Amino acid sequence: MALQLLEAKEIGRVRSLKRILVKYVGFVLCGVAFAVPGMAQSVRFNDQVVIDQGQALFAENCAVCHGDKAQGAVKEWHKPDASGKYPPPPLNGTAHTWHHSIGALGRTIRNGTLQIGGSMPPWGGRLSDDQIFSIIMYISSLWPEEVYQAWMQRNQQ
Repeated sequence: MALQLLEAKEIGRVRSLKRILVKYVGFVLCGVAFAVPGMAQSVRFNDQVVIDQGQALFAENCAVCHGDKAQGAVKEWHKPDASGKYPPPPLNGTAHTWHHSIGALGRTIRNGTLQIGGSMPPWGGRLSDDQIFSIIMYISSLWPEEVYQAWMQRNQQ
């Protein structure tokens, strides 16, 4: 019963995130952007107000661990530290962030990674879904075009 309640709560959060995406992007199909038939690429999200809000929120909440330009805190982010945990990765497109769907990124920010052995605290109590979305849009705005397009492909699967 508790698992069903947890699943229902998570489904509600996913639906909330989808509503936010529709609000900002217009046409969303399990992702942040949409593929137009006949186009080889997805349209890049470019609402500068949202990206600027995300940048300010990132600076206030995330930069202390992920670096002021999302470059990560250490060069060897993919190797466990002395405590056996992985350091915060770069979020600027040089690491694996783009391998995760927008939903997975939102859940990671909202729930943190403490429960799965990581060191990222949960931000769901401090940041709204809109704010989490803007942080993700800011981070993705830092990525080179080919990385962004690969992320869009993953989001549309």
